[in-house]
Amino acid sequence: MRGGPRDCSPPGPRADSTARVREEAAAELCQAEPAVGGGVIESWDLSVGVDGPGTRFVVFTCGCPLRCLYCHNPETWRMRDGRRVTVDEVMTEVGRYRRFISVAGGGVTVSGGEPLLQPRFTGELLRRCHDSGLHTALDTSGFLGDRASDALLADTDLVLLDIKSSDPQGYRRLTGGSLEPTLRFARRLADLGRPVWVRFVLVPGHTDAEENVENLARFVASLGNVERVDVLPFHRMAAGKYARLGLAYPLADVRPPDQDLLDRVHAQFAAYGVTSV
Repeated sequence: MRGGPRDCSPPGPRADSTARVREEAAAELCQAEPAVGGGVIESWDLSVGVDGPGTRFVVFTCGCPLRCLYCHNPETWRMRDGRRVTVDEVMTEVGRYRRFISVAGGGVTVSGGEPLLQPRFTGELLRRCHDSGLHTALDTSGFLGDRASDALLADTDLVLLDIKSSDPQGYRRLTGGSLEPTLRFARRLADLGRPVWVRFVLVPGHTDAEENVENLARFVASLGNVERVDVLPFHRMAAGKYARLGLAYPLADVRPPDQDLLDRVHAQFAAYGVTSV
């Protein structure tokens, strides 16, 4: 399996809380996927303009092999904390909103957590939605992109690809994982001609270095299938979730980017002919 490290040993007695959290993340790779037709999710919700075009029915799967310092959905980290559902159950819920999301130019987005930790469930859900005429989107870090079959990607109208950093060392500090699987997945999507929106979280002191943005803009421009880059300003709105879960919020002292920084980053993407919003 090339999608990332597979270390099934339990977390050791590490003093550093971030290290313990990331050891636990690696263990998520060893979780058995539910039986065919079933999956584990945290919730579903409706969103507008955030998880793809139009109004979206968003399914948040549980389980993630990364532990991004700025993660705003820590409740989705562990598969064992979610609830088991069948694809039929999700499709029934989608059906209740179908007319609304269709009229609003939207569709269904499978997010997480990391949906490719459950490729059978994610693939079947995307297929069912796609076959029914709904626009489909997959929100993924790409870290487990090797688990996405060509059939799964054929049923995906849009990939929301989270590229956290263009610097391998910075990526590992930020997520605990390797950058290469995400870059490999991005190139594969380009080869397949699948439409992509890249999502880049701008975190002062972590992802805002000019060289980091420059290299990301150059890479994105080389692909040819990226329709836009969403530059997402870091925020601390998830701090309350961490407190409720008894977790330390790693970036509690980091402030959101100011307008000057946002303008500089957008200008860097524009210099490579890349549309950013």
